[in-house]
Amino acid sequence: MGRAASVLIVAGLAAWYVYYDELPTLPTGANVALVSAVLLPATFALVWLALPMRDARGLPAVGAALAILAAVWHVADWEIAANFAKLGAATAVAWWFLAYFERLSWVVAVAAAIPFVDAISVWRGPTQHIVTERPQLFDALSYGIPVPHEVFALGLPDILFFALFLAAAARWRLRVGATWAAMLLSFGITIVLAVWTDPFGIGGLPALPGLSLAFLAVNGDLLLRQLRRRPERE
Repeated sequence: MGRAASVLIVAGLAAWYVYYDELPTLPTGANVALVSAVLLPATFALVWLALPMRDARGLPAVGAALAILAAVWHVADWEIAANFAKLGAATAVAWWFLAYFERLSWVVAVAAAIPFVDAISVWRGPTQHIVTERPQLFDALSYGIPVPHEVFALGLPDILFFALFLAAAARWRLRVGATWAAMLLSFGITIVLAVWTDPFGIGGLPALPGLSLAFLAVNGDLLLRQLRRRPERE
């Protein structure tokens, strides 16, 4: 059933990517709602459905192959195929990376640290430079979410850490469904704030702070309980 659902979701998203620009222009609020309530959940449902493969062998090779395909298809202007390849590559790399986390405390430490790192990067660091000075590079390193006559985007690190935290929730028996939903909600809130406030003046906001806080908040009691155990449970 998981495979059938994945095929249906991919087909639906592909059809949207092909035909979305033929639809009439929507108000900004409608676009934000469409992205937050439909397109992002559909996209990240694929990550959830693929969770059983998080411990599969060959993840580095799969991630590298998909990254190469994404680059080739992006250059060839096959953005639909490139989008799916980016999603798969970031997910595979995230799960391979998670395999090196021996303790849950390492995941918690990363979740606590990356909001500051990402915020600084967007404010004065590499992300700010790429978005303002090298928009073509940003397009290559982001996952496009198109709506009529407008495109929203998530950076590939946002997808990577979404997949990493979701897999960590599954590995350490946290709240997988609630984690998935809370992290999606954090993306929606970030999009709303980016559209109507834009404090950095770059048309976007860092998504990782909200993502990390969502993971920590929805699993807070379970994290504390497991971190108190010695040795930590794998």
